[in-house]
Amino acid sequence: MPVLPGARILLGDLYTSATAAAAPGPALAARLNRLELNPSSRIWLLALGKAALPMAEAAVESLRARGREPAGGIVVSPSEGRSPHPRVSAFAGDHPEPAERSFAAADALAATAAQVAPADEVWVLLSGGTTSLIGAPEPGISPAELAAIYALLLGSGLDITAMNRIRKRFSRWGGGKLARVLAPARVRVYIVSDVIGDDLASIGSGPCVPDPTTAADVHRLLESAGLWHRMPESARRLVTSAEVGKTAETPKPGDQAFARVTLELIVSNRLALEAAAKRAAELGLTPVVIETPIAGEAAAAGVSVAVNILNNCPQSLIPQPTCMIWGGETTVSLGEASGLGGRCQELALAAARVLEGAPVGTALLAAGTDGRDGPTDAAGAIVDGRTWGAISAAGREPARDLAAHDAYPALDAAGALVRPGLTGTNVMDIVIGICGVNRNT
Repeated sequence: MPVLPGARILLGDLYTSATAAAAPGPALAARLNRLELNPSSRIWLLALGKAALPMAEAAVESLRARGREPAGGIVVSPSEGRSPHPRVSAFAGDHPEPAERSFAAADALAATAAQVAPADEVWVLLSGGTTSLIGAPEPGISPAELAAIYALLLGSGLDITAMNRIRKRFSRWGGGKLARVLAPARVRVYIVSDVIGDDLASIGSGPCVPDPTTAADVHRLLESAGLWHRMPESARRLVTSAEVGKTAETPKPGDQAFARVTLELIVSNRLALEAAAKRAAELGLTPVVIETPIAGEAAAAGVSVAVNILNNCPQSLIPQPTCMIWGGETTVSLGEASGLGGRCQELALAAARVLEGAPVGTALLAAGTDGRDGPTDAAGAIVDGRTWGAISAAGREPARDLAAHDAYPALDAAGALVRPGLTGTNVMDIVIGICGVNRNT
């Protein structure tokens, strides 16, 4: 059996390989370099989301290589960053809930879009996080009410697709509203997917994608989730007004706003999983990519993947090192809890309880590919057969922490958190389980 690094180092290596493969900059550059440019059209750049900066840099370089410059544009990302071009303004928005920075970014986007002429071309470089980063309310809803809607949905347990069906209804730019403002200019949208199934209408709340969800659909979804009467009155009024035709619906398929819009998916979670599997094979492990995405409640998913790892780990005295890889995105229903953590941390903590006492060399990583899990500085965590006990030894009660959705301090106490920093991509989460590794850190 080949000599393998310790489980923690090994899992970190696989995570790095996965996120590097999903890097949006190189993927966008490869696509743009094949694009035939119209020499008479000015080109505007609207880079929005967690991958906005590397995507904008790639677009500027692609133009520059062909002797072109952007007419102007805007970059909105989660953190302060330097603009790749003097004509392109850079903003930092708020995430996961919109606040003053997001409102300012939304206004700046409006100002930029207003300068686009009918003969111009716009490259919309879209990635996850856009919903909040340019979050601003529709008329009749206050900024505080919009933030309250986002907070309510984030703690509801709804998945990202369901949340964005609702959020786009109340936001200034979601649900095709940006395309409406940019029309009739030529609009090319290049997308990094952060949703299961790569539903283009859900990614970033689909600012340039027809909204297939009606106001009646939103009403039913909120009712079924038990959220309708917890929504601000202004939000309920906006929905019911559109239901009865007093106010306009969001732009639907067939709307002229989309007549000159093209949509292209350039990066998805699948690329990250395949890269992790390739690297695992290079390191001497037998990789297995699980086709069914992880979804649902994070704690339940953690139990399921941990059981799966233990059940599929070879039982021989000299086991073949094995690597199981999942992709997807779970949810956390907070209820009245106010603990600190994220969906990957909660998944990892739940898995740690199942893995308690597992053989050395058996471990699990759960991490967001963007480098940040929930409102924390960690992407997720790496746990093994000793983690649950280490949390207890540090003076905490891991079962209570799990029930209270307080995974961050529990995992931090055991030294289990993973803090790679923002990766510049966002293709949901990756979960990697290994067993049979011949030594551990």
